[in-house]
Amino acid sequence: MKSNTVIVALIFLIFSVISFLTNILGPLVPDIIDSFDLSIGIAGFLPFSFFVAYGIMSIPSGILMERYSEKAVLIAGFVLAFVAALVFAIFTTFQIALLSLFSIGIGMAMLQVVINPLLRHTGGEKHFAFNSVLANFFFGAASFLSPLLYSYMVGKIHSGESGAMILLFNQLVSPELKWVSLYWVFAVTCLLMIFILGFIKFPHVELTADERMDTGSSFSELLRNRKVWLYFLGIFAYVGTEQGVANWMSKFLQLYHSVDPATGGATAISYFWGLITLGCFIGLFLLKLFDSRSVLVVFASGAIITLSLALLGNVAIALVTFPLTGFFLSIMWSVVFSLGMNSVPRHHGTFSGILCTGIVGGAVVPLIIGGIAELTGLKFAMMIMFITLGYILYIGLWARPIINNSVIKSWSELFRMKVQQ
Repeated sequence: MKSNTVIVALIFLIFSVISFLTNILGPLVPDIIDSFDLSIGIAGFLPFSFFVAYGIMSIPSGILMERYSEKAVLIAGFVLAFVAALVFAIFTTFQIALLSLFSIGIGMAMLQVVINPLLRHTGGEKHFAFNSVLANFFFGAASFLSPLLYSYMVGKIHSGESGAMILLFNQLVSPELKWVSLYWVFAVTCLLMIFILGFIKFPHVELTADERMDTGSSFSELLRNRKVWLYFLGIFAYVGTEQGVANWMSKFLQLYHSVDPATGGATAISYFWGLITLGCFIGLFLLKLFDSRSVLVVFASGAIITLSLALLGNVAIALVTFPLTGFFLSIMWSVVFSLGMNSVPRHHGTFSGILCTGIVGGAVVPLIIGGIAELTGLKFAMMIMFITLGYILYIGLWARPIINNSVIKSWSELFRMKVQQ
């Protein structure tokens, strides 16, 4: 299939929007707690309501994609997210916030399931690895920029600043709820994406038998496979750790080090996502030199060390090591996912859907942290992530994939690869 540059560029844009809508929640958590006078335990339901949607909708989205077109599922996902963001921007209550986050989560799950196979087919199978890394760059860049936008909006609205956009937001949101302006931005962004998708013609993507989602015999066969459950838990542990750090980092810095969530907290989260992006590129190079299991063990160990320093160190150490934890988390999703896919001989489309369902870890782990924090304090509660990181380290030690990642055995081999390219 010929490369479709317009569709590939559109997919990169969709990756950015998904990241923007998904990872802005971390900087908003302290403001939401203060605005609605929530306990830390109740606040844990915020990421839960968003990420539980992935567990519910990942496999049904694959079925919808096969029954209808990729374009129809993408538009439906953005329509759902648009309505949810708009409703919350107008009716600002905690109950509506939970419903809105759940609905946006369903929309984002629909988008995620569609764009990966679409990128493989429209960008070309030979370029899929490169395009995937580039897509992760756009994803990480949006996650890096979104906390900075939050800081800008909160700092400018109702501050006496002029400018058409700021004056408009002064009318739309109250001084006590300046962070709600982000939901107006979400709504407008989703509406623009609906119009863009409406005007673009999509190619027909024909999935192979191994790429299709099957909820029948292959699904049952996979669920009886112990390895499937082990790798599902690996994805669960990774996303739970990533969101546990991202969602509670700012509140931790506020509680224990008096760091302003709108400035220092948002900046720390921005650097966290920025270092995840940097780690992806460095990890890509390392995975050409070393076995992926060894890289996973080293990075998991690094994440345990940096998270320990972040939780137990002073404010200067915490502001450095919380973001640095993101660097060590960076390769975990791709390595665990690829180890899992390379550990089963068939039914990869269905297995991919099962692994994506593991994103529900982003709902459960932050919720558990919030619940434990009610009893023991947030510092001790966040130590639960040593369990999830320990499990990921364990995967690197016991994994025995059918196919190992290709590594360069000598500099001459690297030279031959360059000449062939």
